[in-house]
Amino acid sequence: MSITGKLVILAIMLFCHIADDYYLQGILSQLKQREWWDKHAPYALYRNDYRMALFEHAFSWSFVTTVPLLVAAMCTANGPLARAILGSYIVNTVVHAIIDDLKANQLKISLVLDQTVHFAQIAATWGVAILMM
Repeated sequence: MSITGKLVILAIMLFCHIADDYYLQGILSQLKQREWWDKHAPYALYRNDYRMALFEHAFSWSFVTTVPLLVAAMCTANGPLARAILGSYIVNTVVHAIIDDLKANQLKISLVLDQTVHFAQIAATWGVAILMM
């Protein structure tokens, strides 16, 4: 694959990040905040429900940002690349949920740091995949 093709994949991954992290979250942007549950469902039964919303958003984000690499792996019939992308998908889901929790619930990091880490996740995932192409 040409360097242009590889850079196009990176640009698509970054666009997918923006689309999922800002436009596609919908109600999950509120539900992943513990504070929302404290205000709207202040019962012990729902004490940890924000974690499910965090996971669901992180799962969605990881899927959407990985699709360009999965398509490239399928088009080249590169099995090891596809397995590496699957591994990165799992790692990215966990990391994304942790980072969003630090921003939305623990109030330990800013939006700037949150987005910087997400961009780093994309760059690292893209870098590993590109090395395997």
